[in-house]
Amino acid sequence: MKLLTAAVPCYNSAAYMRRAIDSLLSGGDCMEIIIVNDGSTDDTEKIALEYQEKYPDIVRVISQENGGHGEAVNTGLANATGLYFKVLDSDDWVNEEALKQVLDTLSELIADGNSPDLFITNYVYEKVGAKRKKIINYNWALPKKQIFTWDDIMHFRQSQNILMHSTIYRTKLLKECGLKLPKHTFYVDNIFVYQPLPYVKTMYYLDVNLYRYFIGREDQSVNEKIMIKRIDQQLKVTKIMIESHNLMQIKSKKLRNYMIKYLSMMMAICSVFLIKEGSNESLAKKEALWEYLKSYDKWLYKKIKSQILGRSMNLPGRFGQRVVEVGYSIARKIYGFN
Repeated sequence: MKLLTAAVPCYNSAAYMRRAIDSLLSGGDCMEIIIVNDGSTDDTEKIALEYQEKYPDIVRVISQENGGHGEAVNTGLANATGLYFKVLDSDDWVNEEALKQVLDTLSELIADGNSPDLFITNYVYEKVGAKRKKIINYNWALPKKQIFTWDDIMHFRQSQNILMHSTIYRTKLLKECGLKLPKHTFYVDNIFVYQPLPYVKTMYYLDVNLYRYFIGREDQSVNEKIMIKRIDQQLKVTKIMIESHNLMQIKSKKLRNYMIKYLSMMMAICSVFLIKEGSNESLAKKEALWEYLKSYDKWLYKKIKSQILGRSMNLPGRFGQRVVEVGYSIARKIYGFN
C-alpha cells in the first residue's frame, strides 16, 4: 500500500501542471499521484498520460466530464489507495525537501503505531511580484513533534487557519466521515478542511514549509474581482459549512471555538465582498446572510457576532462599510492573500 496519495485536480492546466507533478514525483515509490483531468480542452490529458506512461507505478490518470474542483477532489479521494491523502492544485507545488521530511515522519509514526488522523504542515504564499514570501506556520497554536488532541491546542492567531494547503488527512477518515464536495462550485476547499474536523481525534504538526501556494494569476478563483463576481458560490459554501454540524454538540471546547472562528472568517469574507461590490442587491444579500444564520442557529449567530470579525461586519451605515474596507486592505498587506 502507498503511504501518501496526492490528488491533482486539473482543468486546462497544461501551461503549469508539470511543476506540480514533478515536485510530487520527488517523493518516490511511496507516493500515489492521481491526476484528475476534469474535462480539459487543452493538452492537460496528453501531458498527464505522458507521466502515467513514464511512471506507471506512481501516476494514475482519471479523465471525467467537467464537474469542477470539488468533483475532481471527490474522484481523487474515491480512487485513493494511500494511507494518507493530500490535494495539490495544479498551479501549486510542494517543496521537495519538505516532502521527504513529511514522508519520513509519517513512516516513523506508522511504524510506532501512532498514525494521526490529521498531519499538518506550513504553507507559503508564492505571490507574483512579492519581494518577501509570507509563510503561514502554526507556532504557538499547535504542539510540535508529538501526537496531540484538540484539548492540547493553544491559541490560533487570525492568520492561522488550517487550510487545504496545510492538511494531510488519513484517507480512511475522509471516506468514513462521508465527505462529498458539491459539483461546479468554487471555494469548496473550505468544506474540505472544516467538515471532517469533529472526526479527527489525533494530530501531528511538522514545522516545515511544504505547500507552495501560487497566487497572482488574473484568472485565479481567489482574485478579488473574481471572488466578487462569484460571491453567490462563497455564500453557498458558507451555508453548507454552517449546516454540516451542530457546534453546540461538539464536546471539545477548543475544537468548537476553532470551528466558530473558521465560520466567523467565512461570514466575514462574504460580508466584505458584498460590501465592496456595493450595490443595493449585494448589501441586501449581506443582510440576508446574517438573518439566515440567526434563524438557522441563534446560538451560533450570537457567538459569531460577538467576535471581532462578526462585530466589524455589522457596523451600521457608510461608516461601517468603510471600516470593513480599510480592515480588509490592512489584512491583505499583513497576510499576503489575494
